[in-house]
Amino acid sequence: MHLNKTQTNDSPTAVTVIGLGSMGTALAQAFLAAGHPTTVWNRSVAKAAPLVAQGAVQARTVADAISASPLVIACLTTYDATLQVLEPATAMLKGRTLITLNTGTPAGARGVADWAARHGIRFLDGAVKNRPDAVGKPDTLLYYSGDKAVFDEYEATLKVLGGDTVFLGTEPDLAALYELAVGGTLLPALLGFFQGAALVGKRGRSASTLVPYTIKWLQMICAALPRLAQEIDTGDYSQPASSLGLFYEGIPYDHEIGAEGNIDVTWHEPMHDLLRRAVAEGHREHSISALIEMLRKPAPAA
Repeated sequence: MHLNKTQTNDSPTAVTVIGLGSMGTALAQAFLAAGHPTTVWNRSVAKAAPLVAQGAVQARTVADAISASPLVIACLTTYDATLQVLEPATAMLKGRTLITLNTGTPAGARGVADWAARHGIRFLDGAVKNRPDAVGKPDTLLYYSGDKAVFDEYEATLKVLGGDTVFLGTEPDLAALYELAVGGTLLPALLGFFQGAALVGKRGRSASTLVPYTIKWLQMICAALPRLAQEIDTGDYSQPASSLGLFYEGIPYDHEIGAEGNIDVTWHEPMHDLLRRAVAEGHREHSISALIEMLRKPAPAA
């Protein structure tokens, strides 16, 4: 048995949001804008004031916050932080639905799922794949994993947070897995942009002059991903659109442009090492996607 999500079939689901950082605040604002009775809690009580002004109810304690709603959204920093905050109110969570939207590893998600199962708490893990200011927009992506019945029951409510709402599967750690798997592209891409900005900055040009061309370049990369994924899935790297050798031959240019621009390009070294290993193992004429074979095994001991 679990708590009814609404008092009537037509009334919006009451929601509690625990954790009012920039993302948690955005989640609460989206629920309020959609007419959901929204209770909030945060360690720093002052953070709730703008939400209260918008119609939220500020709970005095975590237990009070949980008791206010059948659906509890925890948006804290990590899975450990989530457990630290919620464990004192474990009994209050029994029969309710908990959805975690925090960062962390698949192991962390599995740990919270196990804890929830032991205490009769219905559980979904999720991830917001966008910035806080994108929460609530039709094309904002969020994905979830865990109890399919919970997702089906609350899907309409969850779509308030983003129109591109996806259920990845019943394994409770899939959202965390995809969060890290997809998120791995972020920092390398940003570092590439920052390096470019440093280069043109040395010539007295603004970073903003790079933006339209970088967007075009990223669109090209996006267009290439389906083919690269197919090569990886089939293990056939023999028909390259771009050979690994081309990237290997470009290693000296990375060092040269670093010297010319007087910028630090040492962040390229791990990538250069992967290219060197791949060439040494016979992948020079293969697609650049063959680099995954280097990632699938540990580097040789120094």
